[in-house]
Amino acid sequence: MPTFIGHAVAGITLGLTISQKQQWLRIGILSILCSVAPDIDAIGFKLGIPYQHWLGHRGFSHSIVFAAALGLIASLFVQEKSTKRRCLLFGLLFASGLVHDVLDAMTNGGLGIAFFSPFSNSRYFLPWRPIEVSPLSLRRFLTPRGISVMKSEFVWVMVPSLCFMALTAWYRMEKWYRKDREA
Repeated sequence: MPTFIGHAVAGITLGLTISQKQQWLRIGILSILCSVAPDIDAIGFKLGIPYQHWLGHRGFSHSIVFAAALGLIASLFVQEKSTKRRCLLFGLLFASGLVHDVLDAMTNGGLGIAFFSPFSNSRYFLPWRPIEVSPLSLRRFLTPRGISVMKSEFVWVMVPSLCFMALTAWYRMEKWYRKDREA
């Protein structure tokens, strides 16, 4: 899996795309939470739940159903008057949870992602897997292997996220600039 940092950056990147000025912090925090929440299943290791179990690591909490439920629950924490904005917000928070799963499916380790749990516990990877899988323990992360993981994550998660953020900011500035010129 990418690290907590990589998942959070991917989540905030999505959160910034629809956030309005008065709600950017709340939506940003919710999108980060949705993007890191699937790894709550790591507690299963301490509880003796086997990795390959449907509740194990990269099991149900990495499914499309979980991402949708998480997006729905998280969207209740933001008040939106219009149905269009509520649907857009749900879509963003759902995507924030789902991007976690996609990034994990792009790693070079583990058993794969149970995208279709609870209906199927089959695990999948994407055909293209350039991201180094992160160690789960902090002690193992602070080794040369951890540095290798951070380099991989920088290239495959951070740089694309920063580029997307820059494009979003440019688009918004252009939109505001046009609006000011028309006024």
